[in-house]
Amino acid sequence: MSDRLLRASIWLVVVAIAGFTAQQSYSHIYDLGLAHGQSGLAARFLPLSIDGVILAASLLMLEQARADRPGGPLPRIMLVAGIVVTLWANIVYGLRGGLTGAILDACSPLGFVGIVEAVIGDVRRAAKPGRGRHAGQLPAAAPGDAETAAAAALRASIAGGNPLSQNQLADRFKLTRTQVRQLVDDVARESNGQPAAGVRK
Repeated sequence: MSDRLLRASIWLVVVAIAGFTAQQSYSHIYDLGLAHGQSGLAARFLPLSIDGVILAASLLMLEQARADRPGGPLPRIMLVAGIVVTLWANIVYGLRGGLTGAILDACSPLGFVGIVEAVIGDVRRAAKPGRGRHAGQLPAAAPGDAETAAAAALRASIAGGNPLSQNQLADRFKLTRTQVRQLVDDVARESNGQPAAGVRK
């Protein structure tokens, strides 16, 4: 499975789980609000105001992780607060069905939060030099200089004993096949044609 297909599959699963848990949590908090004096728009917006905090905080933390930009503690605080409130509300709703009902209703928000945290953690680790699956392959090149970055990544991968393929170079750095072939030839000439000449297509 290619990296692109794997990432698409992961995000598809995350989005699907988010949709399932959001629908379940919304209906539970809405019914709970109606049973405790909320009505009309107040009852309808109550679940959105609680679960929306979790979504907003998660997206902000994900963006910070992708940009490798340290953020303040507020997004994490709001995420934890949203998790506590939605978990509490779902458990209270589930208690109508006894202990088993409470546990079952707690599973969905916990599962969603766990997956979101795993995705954010993976993005954060991949953004740090020397970490993640492609550690040692991240080039120190100026933003936008794709060919220079690709050449540096190829050299690093060769030095690590696992040369990037031509397809990987093209996909990761958005280069044409002609650019990749020229780049591989240039790196091969630099190293007297030894490691780079065997780069896979």
